Amino acid sequence: MKNKGMFSGVIFLGFGVYFLLQQYNIQILQDLYSWPTLVIIIGCGFLAQGYLGKDHEAILPGVVLTGMGIHFHIANRLEMWQDFSGVFLLLVAVGILLTYVKTGAGLMMGILFLAAASLLLFFDRLTNWAAENGHDISLLSKFWPFFFIIAGGYFLFLQRKK
Repeated sequence: MKNKGMFSGVIFLGFGVYFLLQQYNIQILQDLYSWPTLVIIIGCGFLAQGYLGKDHEAILPGVVLTGMGIHFHIANRLEMWQDFSGVFLLLVAVGILLTYVKTGAGLMMGILFLAAASLLLFFDRLTNWAAENGHDISLLSKFWPFFFIIAGGYFLFLQRKK
């Protein structure tokens, strides 16, 4: 990170407020006294560093950590909330796309992560829809992990050579 002052400031301020509120045991905030809140605070530190500190590489971890903290808060309270790996890929996609907005790099990677996240999030609905319309896509469900392997290999070995 270029200047860690923004990151450190938000982390110390956030942790201080968190522990102060926890010490006073304010009942209305009882659900926030958990580790996902600390993850959100760290994520906000990265986001502040990325946007206010103009260290745009900090946007991706900021979005992922903040999103994961929010996700775990919601997943523990709402049964209908999806607790799938697609949520995490969606957070990575959003982080990459927000970094692209500031740096102009990574659009294709962000779109690929968004497509992969969409596939994971809606795969059950897609298979149900296909079955209702007389299509059998069970073969696709066996081979979709290879999409991730091929995409990873592309970015590791072929994209790097360009």
